[in-house]
Amino acid sequence: MAKEHKVTALEKVAREWLIERGVTIEDIAELVHYLQSKYHEELTMEDCRHNVNKVLQKREVQNAILTGIQLDKLAEDKQLAEPLQSTIEVDESLYGVDEIIAFSIVNVYGSIGFTNYGYIDKQKPGILEKLNDKSSGACHTFLDDIVGAIAAAASSRLAHSAAGDTED
Repeated sequence: MAKEHKVTALEKVAREWLIERGVTIEDIAELVHYLQSKYHEELTMEDCRHNVNKVLQKREVQNAILTGIQLDKLAEDKQLAEPLQSTIEVDESLYGVDEIIAFSIVNVYGSIGFTNYGYIDKQKPGILEKLNDKSSGACHTFLDDIVGAIAAAASSRLAHSAAGDTED
């Protein structure tokens, strides 16, 4: 019998902020499916959603979401000091701090997440393409990497589950 998960205040806010920024569980689950469908013949979207939800239950993931989204919002509102404002606003390729925050998520389920993350970060399928579109005026410098990292971590969790290394 599965233990019922009690949603903490931190998790609730992290999930709300994702939705406010236009990212749904379904969007992330589609990325997991994109990454894992060729390795798991009978992979369902429900399996993908389940693993995304498990990743979102981790406190370090929730903290990364809140930190990244807050920095994106501050940049969007032009509330950061220069040169940080311009760096985050344009998603400067040599900045890298956005990827470091993403790595804190990727690390939750082991090193397999790094390859999943690197692949999806280059491909930019689904919601990642939308988040990288600068024409909307929204700043998603951190969020695109965070969403890719959640998908990569959920994919890693799925792989570990298939090998019998995780519960449920």
